Amino acid sequence: MKRALVISALLIITAACLALPAAAQEKRPLSPEGTASAQVLGKWVKGDKPAFTLGGERYEGGKWIDVLYGSPLRRGRDLFGSGADYGKATLVGAPIWRAGANVSTRLRTEVPLSIGGKTVAPGEYTMFIDLKENDWTLVISSWPAQMKYDPNDKKALWGSYDYTPDRDVVRTKMTLETLPHAVEQLTWSFVDMTDTGGKLAISWGTQMASVPFTVAK
Repeated sequence: MKRALVISALLIITAACLALPAAAQEKRPLSPEGTASAQVLGKWVKGDKPAFTLGGERYEGGKWIDVLYGSPLRRGRDLFGSGADYGKATLVGAPIWRAGANVSTRLRTEVPLSIGGKTVAPGEYTMFIDLKENDWTLVISSWPAQMKYDPNDKKALWGSYDYTPDRDVVRTKMTLETLPHAVEQLTWSFVDMTDTGGKLAISWGTQMASVPFTVAK
């Protein structure tokens, strides 16, 4: 009898352990959180002792620029479509693309930025893309983002639902490129960076769209 109870207990524990990976898999979000970061205006400095960095120097005085976003996977889907239906599936009923997933895509900057002829003061902003075939427009807005969906909160946005253009800080055309490969997971990145600027880019599928920026004086 005791032996049967022990065997039953072991079988239950084994089944529970086998179920753990599946349960963990179910809890993983379909669109993981992503972050793109860059530092500007800093200098590489040699110290008395070498730092454990590439080149052995320390980077001092740098200011951060970050993009925080939900990072959906393509999973074989036709992302943007074509013709009259271009971008509609991506919008999911919203007036503008959140250029990510879940929480609104956010730009945080510790320095003023010059983008599209406008100055973006230090702070946090939401970012969207106005999608038209072969014609993407980056929108930087002062709308705050809801970190958790609250249908009663009319002072902040979840994703890009209820977006209105009255709080736009920047609207500027993006340069579109067709990539020789397909990017599976939507990715924001900083490309062609210098100490005082570069390009802010989004890649998904075979499309890459970018906007140049500089540190404003």
